[in-house]
Amino acid sequence: MAEAVKEYDGAIDRGLEGVVACHTRISAIHGTTLIYRGYTIEDLAANASFEEVAFLLWYGHLPSRKELADFEHALREKMALPPRSFGWFHGLPTNVHPMDFLHAVVAGLSLHDPDANVLTDEATRRKSIRMTARFGTIVAAYHRVRSGQWPLQPQPEKGIAWNFLYMLFGKEPSPERVRQFDTCLILHADHELNASAFSARVTSSTESGIYSSIMAAIGTLKGPLHGGANEQVMKMLLEIGSMNEIEPFLKDALAEKRKVMGFGHRVYKEGDPRAKILRAMSEKITREAGQSHLYDMSTRIDEVMQREKNLLPNVDFYSATVYHAMGIPHDLFTPVFAMSRVAGWCAHVMEQYANNRIYRPRGRYDGPTGLVYQPIDRR
Repeated sequence: MAEAVKEYDGAIDRGLEGVVACHTRISAIHGTTLIYRGYTIEDLAANASFEEVAFLLWYGHLPSRKELADFEHALREKMALPPRSFGWFHGLPTNVHPMDFLHAVVAGLSLHDPDANVLTDEATRRKSIRMTARFGTIVAAYHRVRSGQWPLQPQPEKGIAWNFLYMLFGKEPSPERVRQFDTCLILHADHELNASAFSARVTSSTESGIYSSIMAAIGTLKGPLHGGANEQVMKMLLEIGSMNEIEPFLKDALAEKRKVMGFGHRVYKEGDPRAKILRAMSEKITREAGQSHLYDMSTRIDEVMQREKNLLPNVDFYSATVYHAMGIPHDLFTPVFAMSRVAGWCAHVMEQYANNRIYRPRGRYDGPTGLVYQPIDRR
């Protein structure tokens, strides 16, 4: 048995760091540049809409005017939840983590979807439309129900960003705020083979339906080391409280080897390009909201972390103050991430199905060998 173990013994990459697990044409990180299907994130954030980016991720090219109109129509047509689903919002507990609630509702939707276990390209795209259109509706409805309010229906003539802000806050958002939020959705739409995208691909590689894959991704994104990091950033800022407490807080955290959320990245070593866009947005939005002290604290933490640990902020760091200044509840930061990233997850599932091979890595066994079963009274 010992020889059999050695046969599969080899180099281990903890966390699969640097391991290339698949070929992809969806997105890539080149140094300090993030590209979606060949377009830089800066270009798309400045010029595109989230719906255009979702189309790009799925189809591989930016849509023509007609293609975009048809795609937007398909999304808006499916944005409203099925009437039967509203019973879930009043029947399921709402004093739970919102990501768990999102997971449960997506599971419920799969039970009522006739395409749930159909793996054709057409069925996968139909389900992708439904989920991308509905994630924002689910998150907003969840928040209103737990706040003692009735969920609002989406307005079919408006897009995903506008409708989410309207359904969450109960009033029409300004065009500027819609554009800012739409930019955030673009920045979070995909990010190469991150943990949640990998979860989606692993699940879809078994030829399980796309609902299973997206639910796996939701569970992965929930973790504080992945999508939950921006919520933890906001908790840290509120715990620090003032500029004067930044240095003592960080000194203690670093001495105790506690993780300072929102800093460092497994792939980016010279800065996350999304963080640069969000930093400028944070400065503007916090000032407009009368909360510029949060931006000032963030930039000071940024300076100290670069000085002490040579670590740069990632996308989670400045997105925390952006969402906070918009008035989005802190525990909804990760679900908002999910309502954007679902477009990327769906793209990865489509690509996995198109050239599938089931994922089956090996684990190096470090335990004992040669043991012989002993009857229980001899142990």
